[in-house]
Amino acid sequence: MEYLPSDIMKRLRTRLEHLYGEDIAARLLERLGLLVGRYMMPDGVACDETCSSWDQRDSLLITYGDMLTVDGEKPLVTLHRFLNTYLRNVIHGVHILPFYPYSSDDGFSVIDYRKVDESLGDWGHIAAIGQDFRLMVDLVLNHVSSESEWFRQYQNGIAPARGYFISLDPETDIGSVTRPRTSPLLTLTQTPRGERWVWTTFSADQIDLDFSNQDVLFEFLDILLFYVRQGARIIRLDAIAYLWKQLGTSCVNLPETHEIVKLLRDVLDLYASRVLLLTETNLPHEENISYFGQGDEAQMVYQFSLPPLLLHALLTGTTRYLSEWAAGMQPPPAGCTYLNFTASHDGIGVRPLEGLVPDAEIRALVEAVQRRGGHVSSRTDAEGRESPYELNITYFDALSDPYEQDTDQQIARFLCSQTVMLSLRGIPAIYFHSLTGSRNDYEGVARSGHARSINRRRWNARELATALNDPASHTSRVFHEYVRRIKIRSEHPAFHPDGLQHILDLEDGLFGIERRAPGGQEIILAISNMSDKPRVLPLQSLLSGYDAGSWFELIDRGEVYAAQESMELEPYASYWFCA
Repeated sequence: MEYLPSDIMKRLRTRLEHLYGEDIAARLLERLGLLVGRYMMPDGVACDETCSSWDQRDSLLITYGDMLTVDGEKPLVTLHRFLNTYLRNVIHGVHILPFYPYSSDDGFSVIDYRKVDESLGDWGHIAAIGQDFRLMVDLVLNHVSSESEWFRQYQNGIAPARGYFISLDPETDIGSVTRPRTSPLLTLTQTPRGERWVWTTFSADQIDLDFSNQDVLFEFLDILLFYVRQGARIIRLDAIAYLWKQLGTSCVNLPETHEIVKLLRDVLDLYASRVLLLTETNLPHEENISYFGQGDEAQMVYQFSLPPLLLHALLTGTTRYLSEWAAGMQPPPAGCTYLNFTASHDGIGVRPLEGLVPDAEIRALVEAVQRRGGHVSSRTDAEGRESPYELNITYFDALSDPYEQDTDQQIARFLCSQTVMLSLRGIPAIYFHSLTGSRNDYEGVARSGHARSINRRRWNARELATALNDPASHTSRVFHEYVRRIKIRSEHPAFHPDGLQHILDLEDGLFGIERRAPGGQEIILAISNMSDKPRVLPLQSLLSGYDAGSWFELIDRGEVYAAQESMELEPYASYWFCA
């Protein structure tokens, strides 16, 4: 292993000692060196030559592989054509949600990690998309399908997988375990050794893996490197917070979990140093950003507090809590950034509001979403009580009063939410159904029986093309204006993910951000009226604090006269003032 960098190998040994003890760390390090060496030969680390760091042009589309369908064509082919037709040079990355064979949860109950679901396409289709767009894939490492070969081996007592899962006596005290679900934590299965109750954090079909077994770790290290070889440039660590279990604790965010994220990062530093890790932790803000570590864990974390805070601000007209949160947000460590989003395949998280918004207002937000046709998914807390976990609704409908007839106002309110997201420090990630302004899919919920299906509509590609080509359609109006704003953003280095950010002190109802390019050569003031009333912006006093000449407004493309004392902002209007 003399060909491997000694500093990284030293870090890896320390990680392995922490996880599995000094006695076997040396052997595991040797095993790791052989694994990485196998993937480095004969191809080496060619991906380093094609990966790049981020700038203001970077953004991600979040989509299922079959979000678009055409009869007689593999959905991955359809998706690739749509991306090249409508989003080439607009969206620079694409997160294809799990495209592996699966048994439930729309892909997150994986049967085989190394195969592509034949109904979607094959690895060649995945690679083709990865040639044109920065590819993000899911490493679903907390659990595996009950129909997987690993679990079949466990049920039949066959090595090595008979040691891959956690079983407990059903009388074990598990009251301290924090759950994102209300289903039973333990699920009964039959083995040659008799009945076993296996750990199932998310569902009876998603069997948790035991990472205290080093063989499990090495299975996923191999899968990780396999994905990179297939073209993945961002690896999303699904449900990572629940990875390590220790009875008597919450089993969330344990030190060993962080150590495994660091180890994955070190392995990528050996093999493909510019492939990025993203952690998915739908948790309170401080717990979420802890996955930056000291700059030695994930390079990206989701801004899980942003979607519910934006929703709260736009439904109440108060920006107090959003501004306080944004003002307190610390710059990420060097080489790290936030992934900003408003919607995804999951619901809008409620836990990320904990400690940021009073409980009474959280309850009011939950009720507001229910009035708009949404559903509420619950979790069981440490005291055994059920509490809201996420809100299942499209982001467009979450912002639309069912009795509101003014379509223009609905679209303005939604675009306001997306513009604020685009303005914040970090990389924007846009869910397919946000880009199209999709409405609640009640038929999908009825078919699946799952609340999350409300935000997972599958489009007929020809129907979508027809809607996009009709300038008067709701879909076209949202899509084309959204794309236009993404393009504007990509042209301005003040929106660089590493650019400085300062929250402006404005009256309640207004939200303002000062963004500066990393070199300081450009300043943008991003200001939105997040209320349903016109608001007056003290323009002269705001702009006079900057040593700048002419100011231009980028969204409406007009010159701004700094001598103008004030300007009235229409409800839900957004402006990007550029010096």
